[in-house]
Amino acid sequence: MRYFFLVFTLVTSFLHAGVINIAVASNVNYAMQTLKKEFEQQHPKTEVNITLGSSGKLTAQIIHGAPFGLFMSANMFFPQALYKKNLTLSKPIVYAEGALVYFSKKQEDFSKGLELLKSPHIKRVAIANPKTAPYGKATKEALENAKLYSLIHSKFVYGESVSQTLSYTLRATDIGFIAKSALFCKELSAYKKGVHWEDVDAKLYTPIKQGMVILKNAKNIQEVKFFYDYILSDDAKKILTAYGYRVQ
Repeated sequence: MRYFFLVFTLVTSFLHAGVINIAVASNVNYAMQTLKKEFEQQHPKTEVNITLGSSGKLTAQIIHGAPFGLFMSANMFFPQALYKKNLTLSKPIVYAEGALVYFSKKQEDFSKGLELLKSPHIKRVAIANPKTAPYGKATKEALENAKLYSLIHSKFVYGESVSQTLSYTLRATDIGFIAKSALFCKELSAYKKGVHWEDVDAKLYTPIKQGMVILKNAKNIQEVKFFYDYILSDDAKKILTAYGYRVQ
């Protein structure tokens, strides 16, 4: 009888403790920690498991059957690709618009603009892989439009995702192109605009509209819909804005 009661309790707890698996573009990592905490406070019976990565790699995992219920990409291309493959429950929507900055752990003369990258002392430049990471694609586009890409191409060190690119910028390169949202985490709060980083002119790259979509794996999981609705709520928009994103 005691064994039966224990099994019954464990099964009941499992059924009531909803666990949802979310695939999230790595640029959202810092904001996501706050978003996750806030959501779980509002929904104490739900646990949110986050898998971070480049949007392209996460899309490939989803296509090959990864058990995610929701995908928060760094652009709209990858969620739309999943929609066209009939792997989603609805059309993707934009949940935020990201921004690109170039950043150095050392003080630099950012008054030179992107021309700074041609300086002889800038030997290595970190960028995210343009093939799999939307922020890498935006970086390549911005540098091409600034007529600098071919001039500094040999300096590039590629990160698999924009978060790995930040790691390279902090540890292995002289400067790097990262998501502006990273600058709002505690670890980077001491770095100052115009001294350690500067915005990339938004006119140089296509707006980074970040897309979100519910996947077919979540067809009968209402907690995923709760999280989806939360990301679109005023509470979540305030958090995203605090991390440098633009939201409507």
